Amino acid sequence: MQIITSAKELQTILKQVGGTVGFVPTMGALHEGHVSLIKQARTQNDVVVVSIFVNPTQFLQGEDLDKYPRKEEADRKICELSGVDYLFLPQVDEMYGKDEVFVEAPLVRGYILEGATRPGHFSGVLTVVLKLLHIVSPSRAYFGKKDAQQLFLIEEMVRNLFLDVEIVPCETMRESDGLALSSRNVYLSKEERKEALKISSSLNLARSLVTKGELESEKIIEAMKKRLEPLEVEYLVVVNRRFESIKQVVIGDTIVLVEAIVGSTRLLDNIWL
Repeated sequence: MQIITSAKELQTILKQVGGTVGFVPTMGALHEGHVSLIKQARTQNDVVVVSIFVNPTQFLQGEDLDKYPRKEEADRKICELSGVDYLFLPQVDEMYGKDEVFVEAPLVRGYILEGATRPGHFSGVLTVVLKLLHIVSPSRAYFGKKDAQQLFLIEEMVRNLFLDVEIVPCETMRESDGLALSSRNVYLSKEERKEALKISSSLNLARSLVTKGELESEKIIEAMKKRLEPLEVEYLVVVNRRFESIKQVVIGDTIVLVEAIVGSTRLLDNIWL
């Protein structure tokens, strides 16, 4: 595995590489969820590139940028063991200059749900993803379904800007007790972690209700709210795959999303129906 910190150097190397390139952009603190993306990229491509970059433009003032978990040595080892060919580790000044072009998230679907509680967050996400896609020029880029709104907006950006890359959605990985894997899970105390299980439990309840024939969004949401008590719920919605609110579940075109605060940690999760 080759470690590269320069965008120009990585571009030069990848231009000389033959075959398909699979790309997994991350912010580090890698876990089994990231490993699953890397493994999928490994099986579908000739070359695998992983980036680790804690992107400052997607953090709002007062958020956990400085506290965001960083495990560079462990991350390098995980990448090496997972069969990564090139690990891109840029510094902030490599990725950003002063007074530069910035991507604006869609004014509606970029400012609902996660975007409503964190206005401007998705503009930062889209900006850095666009930069990384131009640096790597991958055949395929891999993103987890857990960050469903982020995934949707990246797919929209690729369509809107006519980018020549296939975005590959990957299934959410979970702990044995159902908790969705997240780098922020390390913030949870033992008791908070137990409380956090109410999130996946509420989504399992939604799935069960739909399986039994309940398709009314309002009734599903009410049942989930009871299961989530006493957590502070930031949002709980039933939308279609275009992130439009729907009154009834449509199998094959529905996502149920929830974001809740456990202790001081914001956790999000979803199910695709």
